[in-house]
Amino acid sequence: MATFDLSPEARASTANFLKRQLFRSPPVVSRNDVDLAGKTAIVTGSNTGIGLECSCQLLGLGLSRLILAVRNEIKGEAAKKDLASGQVGETCIIEVWELNMSLYDSISKFVDRVKTLDRLDIVILNAGVAKLSLELNPHTGHEEVIQVNHLSTSLLAILLLPVFKDKNSPRQPGRLVIVSSDTAAWAAFKEKDSYPLLPAFDKPEFFNNQDRYATSRLVGQLFLSELAKRVPPTAAIINFPNPGMCYGTGLNKEADGTLLGVFLKISFRLLGRTSAVGARALTDAAVRHGDESHGQYLEDGKLNPLAPIAYTSRGERLAKIIWQETMDELEFAHVSDIIQELNR
Repeated sequence: MATFDLSPEARASTANFLKRQLFRSPPVVSRNDVDLAGKTAIVTGSNTGIGLECSCQLLGLGLSRLILAVRNEIKGEAAKKDLASGQVGETCIIEVWELNMSLYDSISKFVDRVKTLDRLDIVILNAGVAKLSLELNPHTGHEEVIQVNHLSTSLLAILLLPVFKDKNSPRQPGRLVIVSSDTAAWAAFKEKDSYPLLPAFDKPEFFNNQDRYATSRLVGQLFLSELAKRVPPTAAIINFPNPGMCYGTGLNKEADGTLLGVFLKISFRLLGRTSAVGARALTDAAVRHGDESHGQYLEDGKLNPLAPIAYTSRGERLAKIIWQETMDELEFAHVSDIIQELNR
């Protein structure tokens, strides 16, 4: 069992958040530490912000093939051009692949394409959304923040696991990095007493734009910790880094031009990190941690506790409910069979 320097409650405190934001930062990884020559990585949400900066950092470590998984291929091509112009010496193959995290079909087609790769060493699931108002996904009927940040991310993660196992050895497993957030510890999670749970997120009376993003990250933590219990690290090492509060990510772009947007921009500028600094947390999680990080939350290069509720009896009960309801939602993709097969 992992041990931490701080208790879950201490890590989640306002004082510790301010200390992290103002006086700490994720470690810098150089090519003297890690050489990614010959390796292939995928980064989702990589045309801007933290995803773009993380892609740049992976290139700096000598990565041989980089796939930018983006919703908008035109913006992806622009990002590819920027990244290619910054390369010195060795040239990495950079490709732009379409991936719409709002569509299960797009995710399935993307994974089918991933299966054609010669190798797959690192996948960083960075794509995420925040919404000002309730927006139901027209294809699934689920609220869009929960859809993208939890359901679609969970589907993509599970579908990628057998690809990792097929293209790597148990002694050198691939890395599946799923971006998390310290906001998970502060989520009000008003829906937690609802049963069934997932449909409650679709109801207007529960939607709060100040809390929904945080709640989506908490739901993700609870689900992914359950996933890691069922997936051996020999199949893939799964961890969840927190980049911290960063400006320039585009996450809150819907608030632009509003009073909330003004408040957020001022707050993020006063307390936030640059996207490049935040991206170091993702890069660190992908290349510097082994099976001790499997199923663990990472902050500034160290293992840290999940949201405090995760260690309570109520949190354990919620994690099991979230696990079962999510698996039921995704069963069209035979996710239960995939998990069972990984253990054979």
